[in-house]
Amino acid sequence: MSLLPPVKPSRKARIGLYSVGLAAYWEQFPGLRERLTDYGRFIENKITAWADVFNYGLVDTEDEGRRAGDWLNRQDVDLVFCHAATYSTSSTVLPVHQINKAPVVFLNLQPTDRINYEKTTTGEWLAHCGACPIPEFANAFNRAGIPFRVVNGLLGLDKTPAISLTNEVTYEREEAKRAWEEIREWSRAASVPRTLRYSRFGFLGNTYSGMLDMYSDFTMIQAQTGLHVEVLEMCDLDSRLREVTPAEVRRKLEEVKEVFEISGDSPSDPIARRPSDEQLDWSCRVAVAQEKLALDYDLDALSYYYHGSPGGDYEKLQGGFIVGHSLLTARGIPCSGEGDLKTAVAMKICDILGTGGSFSEIVVTDYVDGTILLGHDGPFHIAIAEGKPVLRGMGLYHGKQGTGVSVEAKVAAGPVTTLNVTQTGDGKLKLISSEGESTNGPIMRIGNTQTPVRFHERPDAYMTRWFAEAPTHHCALSVGHHAKLFEKVGQLLGVKHVTL
Repeated sequence: MSLLPPVKPSRKARIGLYSVGLAAYWEQFPGLRERLTDYGRFIENKITAWADVFNYGLVDTEDEGRRAGDWLNRQDVDLVFCHAATYSTSSTVLPVHQINKAPVVFLNLQPTDRINYEKTTTGEWLAHCGACPIPEFANAFNRAGIPFRVVNGLLGLDKTPAISLTNEVTYEREEAKRAWEEIREWSRAASVPRTLRYSRFGFLGNTYSGMLDMYSDFTMIQAQTGLHVEVLEMCDLDSRLREVTPAEVRRKLEEVKEVFEISGDSPSDPIARRPSDEQLDWSCRVAVAQEKLALDYDLDALSYYYHGSPGGDYEKLQGGFIVGHSLLTARGIPCSGEGDLKTAVAMKICDILGTGGSFSEIVVTDYVDGTILLGHDGPFHIAIAEGKPVLRGMGLYHGKQGTGVSVEAKVAAGPVTTLNVTQTGDGKLKLISSEGESTNGPIMRIGNTQTPVRFHERPDAYMTRWFAEAPTHHCALSVGHHAKLFEKVGQLLGVKHVTL
């Protein structure tokens, strides 16, 4: 029924990997080199579940480091894991990252949780001393002005190599689980900069007049994220609307009835009523045109707003936006209302990471339940809904012109994380994350999306800290607890991140 694929795919990260050692060891300790290489292959195979991996192999001299840096450049990697397999001089590692400028994470993954003190030889010890060179690397990189990160823990093997003199089965230990969760987050986060660099964000119409927090410089957005902003006109959408056929409208109506629940009249709000057949027909007609626009311009996200003159064609056209933009959002083309481009970036980050990301703002605070309701008059991310979203016919859109069909829904109960993309006074983007719980609390029947969220402190204390960060007043509401993941995205984008 849709012109678009089920979900627009994101780009997989390209992860570079190499292991380090000291060339002098190989003749001194037979089998050590092969053992460490096998550990590197184990790491490669694990990371392949989340990213495309390019494993250079063992780097054991400064010349080999230069060759590795050149090779990683040719692989166009987004992130490099340096596996500290045993001791290595910092002069071996530094050239890799003076040549290849991708962010680096050192992996200090000890194969065993405890060496066999009675039987261990020098060669056996060297297979487990990956932590030894990390301080040296840290010092050299700090003096060279190259940022670095470190993951510490256990390798997490499920069997012990024949050469080993100790137990190396550590996959069930918390130190291995924590380390691999960090590696998984880095691997996932690296897909965000790559996807954004190849993304096309549509900007349709303008920003809601007077919402000063949302005004942004398109060049600044591209400079800091790599995405391209395609400026679109209402006539671009209107021309496609005129090409929509009755058959396409019928197919879209079938899809809408499959995805949404068509409401009766609101029991409380006289402006929120059962959508009329005319309203549904118009929303479906506009939704088809919105899909054609997204296809023709190869859009990966869209920010939009247009009020139109009273009684004009464009006022009527924008009145039909919410249903179609909700459907686009569910298909990996997140749509943010009121011309909020920065929140479109937040929603796209969530979308790339597979965590949803629904357009939200503070609706009201429930001090009895200790929750803050987050939502908007649309669009909504259908894929993370609690049950079927409800469509209501609106006699008016509060604060806006026109009438049409709106979405009433909530995000599924459970762990959630808000992601806010704001802009500082010096023109820098900043990410703000907050983890909480979506509850089964009540919502209003007014045709708006609303999710009651309980954060980890009382609402007034939470809002005091949130507002102090000078956020954009919209945010993306995603499922799961992902503040650490979003923090890694910020580091890879070179953007400040704050966790509340």
